[in-house]
Amino acid sequence: MVQSPHEAQRLERDAQRLEQPVAASAAQVAEFDQDRSLRHRVQHRLHMTPSLVPLFVVVASIAGFGLLVGPGFFSAFALTLILKQVAVTGIVGAAEALVILTAGIELSVGAIMVICSVIMGQFVFAYGLPAPVAVLGGLGIGALIGFINGTLVARAKLPPFIVTLGMWQIVLAANYLYSGNQTIGSDQIDARAPLLNFFGGQIQIGGAILTYGALTMIALVLLLAYVLRHTAWGRHVYAVGDDPDAAELAGVKVGRVLVSVYTLAGLICALAGWVLIGRVGAISPNSGQFENINAITATVIGGISLFGGRGSILGMMFGALIVGVFTLGLNMYGTDPQWTYLLIGLLIILAVAVDQWIRKVSA
Repeated sequence: MVQSPHEAQRLERDAQRLEQPVAASAAQVAEFDQDRSLRHRVQHRLHMTPSLVPLFVVVASIAGFGLLVGPGFFSAFALTLILKQVAVTGIVGAAEALVILTAGIELSVGAIMVICSVIMGQFVFAYGLPAPVAVLGGLGIGALIGFINGTLVARAKLPPFIVTLGMWQIVLAANYLYSGNQTIGSDQIDARAPLLNFFGGQIQIGGAILTYGALTMIALVLLLAYVLRHTAWGRHVYAVGDDPDAAELAGVKVGRVLVSVYTLAGLICALAGWVLIGRVGAISPNSGQFENINAITATVIGGISLFGGRGSILGMMFGALIVGVFTLGLNMYGTDPQWTYLLIGLLIILAVAVDQWIRKVSA
């Protein structure tokens, strides 16, 4: 068929109009895919390295309070004071983090810590045992309580929340009954058992003052971070928290892993009890009873998923440091202490929301 020049031009214009929307649509799809890919990459990076978010918050909060309070907040003394204040929370948080990585919860960590410190004191001052024996006795009792918790969860198949909530109440009552609600002062400890105050010792480097308790927290977190990432036991902990049924099919002894985690958590809490004596300078049944709340707060803000199987114990330490930075910063600024609880509460909710967003990368 022969087309006139005018008809050929009209057909060419129509074809161009049809191609324009297609080209525009293709460009929009490519842009959407690029944006989606960027979001996916961010989610994937945070999924693989969950401690990045709390680390960023620590740095940002230190910088923010430094500008708000003044250059004194950047001093070596102030920064090491934060480490000193969060030492006990960081150690108890390490125990809590191990349990939460298995998709469990440990509500009795604070009570275990306190009763172990009381046992160490009573072994020396009530029974006349040497301080090293008293320390070993406290560590053993902490591990035993953790073993009981783990056995009830793994063998009796009881919910971790119920088991540890019940153990919290039992240990609290036993703590007061056993100690007679009596406090052992620092003078008595220094005179008869200075070993109990060991973690209150300090190392001064320039303006920085580091306590043995703070150094122990850092060393413990680094050790556990290595074990969790580079040993078979650590990989089994993550596998149990992610999907216990799949882990069982893969040959992981789920029950044995759970018992070992709760037992180790109890032992770490007993260590925290020893550090608590040095931090407070006395042995009191009323010290740190609700450290479980602080430990859970540090763990959640630190990016460890409450659903288990994801998170970094380094993130937990950063979470504890965030609480310490906010507490010291607001105190130096002269605000009402209630603002600390308000901001920490908001951070907890935000941390859970971020965790939910990051978890979509594996969906």
